[in-house]
Amino acid sequence: MTDQSPPALTTALRAAGFRGEIETDRALRTAMSTDNSVYQVMPDLVVAPMDAADMVTLERVMAAPRFAGMPITARGGGTGTNGQSLSRGVIVDTRRHMHRLLDFDAAEGWADVEPGMVLDDLNERLRPHGVFFAPETSTSTRCTIGGMVSTDASGKGSRVYGKTSDNILALEIARPEGLLSSLVPAPDWARPMLDAAEAAARGGRAAFIAATPRLNRRFTGYDLDRACPEPGGFEWWRLFLGAEGTLGLVTKIRVALRPLAREKRLLVAGFGSFREALASALPLAEFEPTAIEVMDERVQKLADGAGILTRLPPALRASRGQPLAYVFIEFNGEDPDDLQSRLTACETAIRALPGARAIHMARDAAEIRELWAVRSAGVGLLGKVDGRARPVAFVEDCVVPPENLPAFLDDFLAVLDAHGLEFGIYGHVDVGCLHVRPALNIDTDRERLVAVSDAVFALTRKHGGIFWGEHGKGVRGAYLRDWIGPEAYAGLQGVKAAFDPAGRCNPGKLVGLDAPVPAIDDIPFRPFNAPEGDALTRAFRCNGNAQCLSYAAATPMCPSFKATADLRQSPKGRADALRAWRQARLKGRVDAALEADLTATLDACLGCKACASSCPVQVDIPAMRAAFYADLYARKARPLADRLMLLAERESVTLQALAPMLRPVWPLLARIGGALTGTVDLPKALAPALPRADRIGAADLARPLPEGTVIVIEDWFSALFDGAARTDALAGLKALGYRPRMLAMRPAGKTAQSLGDPRFKTMADRLRRHLEAAAATGAPLIGLDPALVMQLRQDYPQAGIALPPVLLPQEFLSRELAAGRRFPDLAATGPAPRLFTHCTEATGAAQAAADWRRVFAALGVEIDTPATGCCGMAGLFGHKTRHQTVSKRLFAMSWAPKIEAGAPVLATGFSCRCQTERLANVPARHPLGLIADLAAA
Repeated sequence: MTDQSPPALTTALRAAGFRGEIETDRALRTAMSTDNSVYQVMPDLVVAPMDAADMVTLERVMAAPRFAGMPITARGGGTGTNGQSLSRGVIVDTRRHMHRLLDFDAAEGWADVEPGMVLDDLNERLRPHGVFFAPETSTSTRCTIGGMVSTDASGKGSRVYGKTSDNILALEIARPEGLLSSLVPAPDWARPMLDAAEAAARGGRAAFIAATPRLNRRFTGYDLDRACPEPGGFEWWRLFLGAEGTLGLVTKIRVALRPLAREKRLLVAGFGSFREALASALPLAEFEPTAIEVMDERVQKLADGAGILTRLPPALRASRGQPLAYVFIEFNGEDPDDLQSRLTACETAIRALPGARAIHMARDAAEIRELWAVRSAGVGLLGKVDGRARPVAFVEDCVVPPENLPAFLDDFLAVLDAHGLEFGIYGHVDVGCLHVRPALNIDTDRERLVAVSDAVFALTRKHGGIFWGEHGKGVRGAYLRDWIGPEAYAGLQGVKAAFDPAGRCNPGKLVGLDAPVPAIDDIPFRPFNAPEGDALTRAFRCNGNAQCLSYAAATPMCPSFKATADLRQSPKGRADALRAWRQARLKGRVDAALEADLTATLDACLGCKACASSCPVQVDIPAMRAAFYADLYARKARPLADRLMLLAERESVTLQALAPMLRPVWPLLARIGGALTGTVDLPKALAPALPRADRIGAADLARPLPEGTVIVIEDWFSALFDGAARTDALAGLKALGYRPRMLAMRPAGKTAQSLGDPRFKTMADRLRRHLEAAAATGAPLIGLDPALVMQLRQDYPQAGIALPPVLLPQEFLSRELAAGRRFPDLAATGPAPRLFTHCTEATGAAQAAADWRRVFAALGVEIDTPATGCCGMAGLFGHKTRHQTVSKRLFAMSWAPKIEAGAPVLATGFSCRCQTERLANVPARHPLGLIADLAAA
């Protein structure tokens, strides 16, 4: 018997010259086993080809008889809601390397891209040329063009721009014999395959057309209609649009480009109920907007509870807890007068509609993006619903003629009511597409999932619609044969047999050859809930929304994924692996292979906590990593480097006291410490002691403090190594008229907490008592470093530790301004300083940059606060030798381009200042230091 195992395939691929990654890592395969659906299918191997040539090599090797039984499935952003890219066998990760813009011609209106290119990435590169690729999906920050082609994705504005299939001009695919492109005549080896496909397509075309409603959100996936145009010819590549990888691997896509509208406006209206919002859609469509979208009261309430609606203009915020349903109406155009005329008429019409309670018009492009982001973020929050049943995407993209939408919705809600199900609704009412997400507990409600699916499928037929209008079919392809009819389905089978006679391309999806595709409950489901109170609950609640997979360098979440494009190095990937590991532990087992791979991927997490704030369901990887470490190191010894860092933190008060004696020999100690802990570029000097007048200890807290006293709290790293920031903070606050005193340092236990050391609780209790004594004086408490403040604000409450409020400097100063305090007018010359906030601060305190701008504006000083991601230092991460590549890449991606020569650099975080000096050779000051300097000038 020949060896068809993953190791044998790996050997064969390397021998054939495959250059990309070939991996059996358990953490990676587990991450690839889920998407944004309820399903989970474990692949055997994950490959990440470098380019089209690698794709051909992969196809050629896998065409050998010895590997004939191994499936092959392409994967893009992994945002599918119906298990589209889940399969055993080989998963082809196109996102990791094949994400290039190969060529484009803005004048002729086309661009050639690789399938792994992210939609927002493409449009950002095209924007300076005045063109864009039209389909606007809610997952545009992470969905790939290949995935959009695969599912024929749609989204906002499809009434005008159409679906993905309406915006594709040509494809190139990989075959064992080579590349096949629709832009050039087919080679001889491809003719028999294409002839067979054409014969099958033409044979089923009439039945296909007869079974397909003529809607804006037309049915695709083996589109027999457009592949065989009436005048003749055969456009084989159209069969791949919506085919979900079941016909082969796409290597290049030619997309159609459209001119960017010169003028864009967005009306957002709030209605008293979803019914009233829905009723507004048809009247508003008369004004020819580009898109009309709705969001029901349930989604609005979730968004409000998460603080997302604070980003809305005050006029749109619900008052006294009154829920609102929102309608988003976008207008695009070239003629500002015509646009304004339509807007005015539309606004007048809205005010006259029943239930209209609020309206706001956005003209600025940044505000329009922000308002649409509120809609997108609100949808992601559906997964955050408390309880074991949560809204699930499985019947959410049905399309019916817009005039049939109210009746269809009534029937749909009757089905949900009959099953006692809660739900959330949003969607594109202008094209008859409402996304309804029923709340299920997938661990126990699988029969209800099938019953609701069956009922809603029947309703789409009753109301002249399509069961799969936007998100592809995936596992729901089980309904395809009944929907399309036997004659048309036979045509689809013929197409499948022509391109994939062995049935190995994403098997079990859309079309079966020798057997029907599996039913929707025949595919394995992912675990939905952990036991009550489990420390890894959030790993089970990760729903694959994949907001953490954003490519944008200026977005804080998730730095390790941005630097590597490796799914296992993302909150989603880590949550998947943690969930699988936890399942084994709940059964009393240790999966040694998974545990080893999980340990490696968690080691690469920077601990920035962006996921804890930015993930819609707050999948807090650092907190769960700590729980994993606590279990792991209760069974085995910790690495020496970790033991030394834990010891240094615990004894940091003693080290500070010994600093005068240690200072002369510190350079030698730092070298020895670096060798023992595997770190580089440790601080070169110990911080000098502060004057007695600037310090405040336990005895001082027992006495009345002078008016204007503020107490500054520092972490152990700042106390030992950041003398400049300590001095700057005190001097800056003094310059503003305060009496700052530095509280005697007590370690907060961040290292212990991060590493799952049980001694964290002892340090935390000691610090809590210290802070309570300080707060009892009545003086405001201000944290020097954002990482410390965010730990006290985020991690301590999770550990059940209540603390008095500790403010960031800019929060304190902003509150003082709001209370009427006046600051001195400080003259500033030269270029505006650039102020960089710490990434944990940027996500955990969203107003951080705005607060600093407000403070400096009150001082008469203009500053720039560029948006950045993680600088790559993140505490000790950037000092570890094994993390240098990632650390430096992150700094180069996000910070380095924004550090301009001649402009002073301000950074709120100690780690950030270290990284800026280390990698850019630019000294960065704490912002309070600039205030001190300007006051002294």
